[in-house]
Amino acid sequence: MSGFLARYLAPRASLSLRVASVRQPSVLIPRWYSNGSGAPKYDNKYYDGLVKDKKLVVFMKGDPSAPMCGFSRLVVQILHMHGVDQYEHHNVLEDVEFKEGMKQYSNWPTFPQVYMNGELVGGADIMLQMHQSGDLIEELKNIDHQSLLLDKSPSE
Repeated sequence: MSGFLARYLAPRASLSLRVASVRQPSVLIPRWYSNGSGAPKYDNKYYDGLVKDKKLVVFMKGDPSAPMCGFSRLVVQILHMHGVDQYEHHNVLEDVEFKEGMKQYSNWPTFPQVYMNGELVGGADIMLQMHQSGDLIEELKNIDHQSLLLDKSPSE
């Protein structure tokens, strides 16, 4: 390890040891994540209702007209390039319980999360890869949407 890197990491290593010795709470669900009865405010049935039988749902920071992070903006831009401007969306920043529950439901720790036909497609990185490879055009066909990119001639 180089001298600079060793000097940079040394203070942080001692900090992590002190943090690691802090006693962690034994409760898996935080108190703020309940409706007062001890049960979660949002359960899998609730989230199923948001995504099942829906062609396209985006859980994002902000909304399509005003994304609150670059990754959410990227997903909105990719969808817009394909002519998808009307879709169901949910701002996860409006409710911490909703956001944390969605992470557990999807088993996906970050946002945005894109669902097509009730199935998690992924986040911004996967949407970008699908756009670049052309796979997104096929996925959009599965939700009965023809991409605008198919309408463009090679000279445009």
